[in-house]
Amino acid sequence: MHNNSADQFLLGVAIPSAKFPTVGTTITGTISVQPEVQQQRDLQTGEPKSWSDGQPMQQLKVVLDTVERDPQIADDDGQRALYIKSNLQKAVRDAVRAVGAKGLEVGGKLTVTYTGDGEVTKRGFNPPKIYTAVYESPSAPALEGLVAPQAAPASQAPAPAAPAAPVDERAAALAKLTPAQLAALGITPGQQPPF
Repeated sequence: MHNNSADQFLLGVAIPSAKFPTVGTTITGTISVQPEVQQQRDLQTGEPKSWSDGQPMQQLKVVLDTVERDPQIADDDGQRALYIKSNLQKAVRDAVRAVGAKGLEVGGKLTVTYTGDGEVTKRGFNPPKIYTAVYESPSAPALEGLVAPQAAPASQAPAPAAPAAPVDERAAALAKLTPAQLAALGITPGQQPPF
């Protein structure tokens, strides 16, 4: 597994992008590389994108270690690049603020769900995707166990279970989440959590 952009550049390793093809698609992973602000590129031409005033259009590239495996990708190690901009930026920003973190950190866990479509604002364009996100900073043990772990690939043995946090710590962690984040966890606001 190549864990930094210098190795990726040197070895020519391309990290597949996280894809959200249908409403309900969720990507969960641990941040493996320091997030990097970079200029957006036109998907057709590859040219850098700029605003009408010439300022570059920015995005945040976050590399996640996931359980995703694509049989079409040789030696797929599960790393996925998430390009954070527009509606996805708002969802991730809200998730980071909800847990009192100052930003995304290596070792933090990020879950993003495509929840629906917004209003079409330009004729001939697809509607913008709407997302929810849940972030668990590496120093937030009270949130452990709140998100159901994804199944490990058959080639990997499951990791030993972490000791459960006391119920009052979990309740305090849940109280900090927004209704959208609770919904991403499958909990209806006001509902007793299933633990």
